[in-house]
Amino acid sequence: MAKKKVSAIVKIQIPAGKATPAPPVGTALGPHGVAIMDFCKAYNAATESQVGTIVPVEITIFEDRTFTFILKTPPTPVLLRQLAGLDKGSEKPGRESAGSVTMAMVEEVAKIKMPDLNANDLESAMLQVRGTARSMGLTVVE
Repeated sequence: MAKKKVSAIVKIQIPAGKATPAPPVGTALGPHGVAIMDFCKAYNAATESQVGTIVPVEITIFEDRTFTFILKTPPTPVLLRQLAGLDKGSEKPGRESAGSVTMAMVEEVAKIKMPDLNANDLESAMLQVRGTARSMGLTVVE
């Protein structure tokens, strides 16, 4: 059996279990001729256990208008905000603190994000998560 030719790869972030044909899904997939409702049903079924978080998805669209998709881990800022109990980060990071996270929280986020980070070990992943926390205006306490 011959391999299918890839027509496009689309990356979007959608709330888990709540994909609808409206933007951003419709505007991202419509130009490629994909059956948008089929994608929404498959995505919602795959993410129903994570409702309430944003789950990025990488959709591979083939020339015959079929598709496959890979779910990624939630974005680091979303995970940090959930653990810190915040609605959003600081509007002036570096000058104003939005809150604080502990090293245990940073380690927990790093373990969750490990498959999607370009880090070789947990220590490197934790450094990346700490950098994200700092850019959000979160203080990392030991």
